[in-house]
Amino acid sequence: MKDKEIEKLISQEKKRQRGVVNLIPSENYESEDVLKALGSVLDNKYAEGYPHKRYYGGQTYTDKVEDLARERALKLFKLAPKKWSVNVQPLSGSPANLAVYLATVPLGGKIMGMSLTNGGHLTHGQKVSMTGKVWQQIAYRVDSKSEVVNYIELEKLARKEKPALIVCGYTAYSRIVDFKKFRKIADACGALLMVDMSHFAGLVAGEAYPSPFPYADIITTTTHKTLRGPRGAMIFSKIDSRELNKKIDKAVFPGLQGGPHMSQIAAIAVALKEASNPNFKKYAKQVIKNAQALANELMRLGWKVVSGGTDSHLVLVDTWMGGAGISGTEAEARLERGGIICNKNTIPGETRSPFDPSGIRLGSPAETTRGKKEKDMIKIARKIDAILRK
Repeated sequence: MKDKEIEKLISQEKKRQRGVVNLIPSENYESEDVLKALGSVLDNKYAEGYPHKRYYGGQTYTDKVEDLARERALKLFKLAPKKWSVNVQPLSGSPANLAVYLATVPLGGKIMGMSLTNGGHLTHGQKVSMTGKVWQQIAYRVDSKSEVVNYIELEKLARKEKPALIVCGYTAYSRIVDFKKFRKIADACGALLMVDMSHFAGLVAGEAYPSPFPYADIITTTTHKTLRGPRGAMIFSKIDSRELNKKIDKAVFPGLQGGPHMSQIAAIAVALKEASNPNFKKYAKQVIKNAQALANELMRLGWKVVSGGTDSHLVLVDTWMGGAGISGTEAEARLERGGIICNKNTIPGETRSPFDPSGIRLGSPAETTRGKKEKDMIKIARKIDAILRK
């Protein structure tokens, strides 16, 4: 690389990544093939529009790349092309969710999503997000005692508020979601059901976590995290008389975006093929085993794990009230100094500021990619304990 300043920074970041234990649940390590596609000559091509309906010439190979990515996405999640459509153009998860709302919810309408402090995402209608400024969020929360979703209370709220769309799927909720119950609740109040499976998409692909496809109308997901691809997103939608897929395609382009990033779409296609390999199922199952080993050892050492454990790749730890009186910010900083990377996070019943919350969020995808097993996660838990109790 001729630009030595950038080359040096990339080299330093590579060294940093190799030298730490990465427990951020929304991060992972892409394969060399994914990175090659991401940095390919496809990035030179402007491909505004959709395959075979572009606004620029020279699309012979870009059309084939995008068609292949869509075919692989449907095949990976065992979806019939006549029943499901997928859009692979969203630049990331946030615009993917925004596109769904633009396509399906009237401006000012109600979106029912988990509150941020209870594990929801900014784009599920939080006031600080554009999704909370354009639409009205009806926030639901976990049960204060069990710290899991209370479906009875959720249904009561949905029947009362009658949202246009209900969002399930979270950024800091570690338990299995009962999609069948969500479907029943959506039907009871006449809402569309959207699942944001960004965090557990790879676990679904690896058949280690229940699939939302039999129950949802629309499914969004990022392509990194447990899916182990590049930073990007996809939107799946049912093909029926409601024409959700056509409305969503129009919301993505021309509604929100111009030309798609074709190198990103190629990298997504590569990652989807990798996830279809039988070895990926072993990986997905190991991700959950590792997270559970981490959670169990932390609890044995006296730490409070939110909801008492995990069914997925994610572990939420209360370091303030249920730990050693350490804020999430301080815990994150101490762990980073000790070579362990995580992120500070709010917890259910949060009493502190989101900028300095009461907990930390830990995850197993990245370290599982590196080959870690349960015994390794137990050692990591003990190191976390030793660092935070100093």
